[in-house]
Amino acid sequence: MDEKEVPPKILEYVIKNATKGDVNSVIDTIDYFCLNFARETINVGITKGKHLDDMVKECNPKLALELGAYAGYSALRIARALPGDGKLYSIEIDESHAEVARKMITLAGMENKVTVINGSSQEVLKTLTHKCFDFVFLDHEKTLYKPDLLLLEELKLIHNRSVVAADNIIFPGCPEYLEYVRNSPKYDCQTFMGTLDYLDSPDGIEKSVYKI
Repeated sequence: MDEKEVPPKILEYVIKNATKGDVNSVIDTIDYFCLNFARETINVGITKGKHLDDMVKECNPKLALELGAYAGYSALRIARALPGDGKLYSIEIDESHAEVARKMITLAGMENKVTVINGSSQEVLKTLTHKCFDFVFLDHEKTLYKPDLLLLEELKLIHNRSVVAADNIIFPGCPEYLEYVRNSPKYDCQTFMGTLDYLDSPDGIEKSVYKI
């Protein structure tokens, strides 16, 4: 299955098989589809998804940011773990993926907690200067992890004790980003290992706590 075709196929399957308004049902149905029909789908997946859940719950963010929505899977995991007054902004550069993510989020009954913005991360971040995020999840183009984190710092979109979680640190990898956060006195880092999406290959999420 062509990568571009996967998000609409996931949405079609979820519409037919998940319980509308039930975020757990939607997440579980996405997992089932990916495990059985599209194992190379680029969601965060089940094992790393549990790490993501735990990070969000521990952080307890009122305002969260995601870079890279894809089909809305990680946005739903984050939204589910947010406190009652929590809000997530998800930036997605691909217009068709952004539309799928919006529909998936509405289907799960999470449209009041998640706003999907279509556009490039660098451009959209410059419009969010009135925000300051407690939690950030990086899951878009890996070469953008470091420049986008630097932009978050420059625009003061993160604060002391903000948590930044970066997916796919093993495959395809983000060496420039890891070199920066692991060697910067501004971050305390911890690695959480899992498997690559729905495959058995090792991968992980890097948790970095900002301290200024």
